[in-house]
Amino acid sequence: MTNCFLHIGILHLLFNMYALIYVGVLLEPMLGRSKFIAAYLLTGVAASLASIWWHEQTISAGASGAIFGVYGVFLALLTTDLIEKETRKELLTSICIFIVYNLAYGMKGGIDNAAHIGGLISGLIIGYTLTPSLRKPEKPSLEIVSIAALCILILFSSFGVIKSIPNTESLTTYDKRFERFRILETMALGIYTLKADAKKEDVLYEIRDRGIYYWNENISLLDSLEKLNLPPFVRERDKALKEYCNLRIKAYELMYKAVDENSHKYDTEIIKINKQIESKLKSFE
Repeated sequence: MTNCFLHIGILHLLFNMYALIYVGVLLEPMLGRSKFIAAYLLTGVAASLASIWWHEQTISAGASGAIFGVYGVFLALLTTDLIEKETRKELLTSICIFIVYNLAYGMKGGIDNAAHIGGLISGLIIGYTLTPSLRKPEKPSLEIVSIAALCILILFSSFGVIKSIPNTESLTTYDKRFERFRILETMALGIYTLKADAKKEDVLYEIRDRGIYYWNENISLLDSLEKLNLPPFVRERDKALKEYCNLRIKAYELMYKAVDENSHKYDTEIIKINKQIESKLKSFE
């Protein structure tokens, strides 16, 4: 909830406050103070949930998610007969222009459009949910029930989203276990530290019993890491690392044959695979 009140710079704050004043002047008299505050806070939390679900490793701040939420509430009310028909069309056009422009502008890098969309959709839902209590203001219990139902919905949604995203414990466990990958990789690359006059049996041992063995150990390590609750980009990187290990194994198997048979007939294949390995390593930079 705190990110609904924090801003990254004075301009960020001023732009958001201008947008909030514009919609607040129109919407708060219709909703009343309690429903307006509830709408702002609930859409703010919904916007945060959308943001953390979409890109869980990104830190974001600003009231724009909640502001999009109250604009969503207003948009929902503009589709009902609670607002006079004469003013409805003009306001609807103005609100739609604001929403479309800001969503399009949000496609730029560094802007959390996930929060904008999450706030807008939750605002529409909240707007329609509050409509019955606005039609019957003489029944305060209807207002309480509506707000309570929305709070429960947001609460359960929060549990669902938080449960689905990777947690700090998983990432910490991953980092600790991944250290072994680097150690095994160093050991597997030991073949390249052998002297040029090394004995044939020593070279074969280094390739088969250390090199290939340790690359297979790294593949097993990556398989075990798949059980952790990890972000998609980490899973994609691990998938690429597994491909890298398999390329190393293919290269080592060909090197083993070349040394064992004292032959150069595998040189072309080895060079081809080494180029693939170089390309894969560059993709990790």
